Amino acid sequence: MPQATPGPASQPSDTAAVRQAEALRRRMLSRWPMRLYMLKNLPLGLIAGLRVEQLKDDCCAVSVPYAWRTTNPFRSIYFAAQAMAAEMSTGAMALGAVRVAPVPVALLIVDLKASFGKKATAKTTFRCTQGAALRQAVACTLASGEAATASVVTVGQMADGTEVARFTFTWSFKRRASG
Repeated sequence: MPQATPGPASQPSDTAAVRQAEALRRRMLSRWPMRLYMLKNLPLGLIAGLRVEQLKDDCCAVSVPYAWRTTNPFRSIYFAAQAMAAEMSTGAMALGAVRVAPVPVALLIVDLKASFGKKATAKTTFRCTQGAALRQAVACTLASGEAATASVVTVGQMADGTEVARFTFTWSFKRRASG
């Protein structure tokens, strides 16, 4: 698979696609529409209380609360709940990138690496600032017709700035077969 390198991504020229991506962004940032989306598509995210705090082209922040639904016996946020928030912080931008593509593009996580530095003992927010790499991978697959990947990092921090986890997700993008 060609490896996408971060760089300036081409801006979509299709205004309908841009409007669709903006509508997706507004829905993800709105409390009730996002809850309904998660009820239908990500029920565990809804149960865990995940929340999209920020969503822009190059940055997404998703929080996971420290609550009875997300804690483990060691009095910290369960790693799986952290992984859901971490994935969503990269996946929301990946979804936005494929939404503005002029042809359908499939996306899939093909690799995941994680490290945990401290116990997550309070609400934790995962922030990814590599939306350009995701858009570049989509542009690469559209230009070549071959699958392209982008590895992006998201960092989880508690409100006091303590880094609790760092995830690297490798997303694969491939132009869908027309049929």
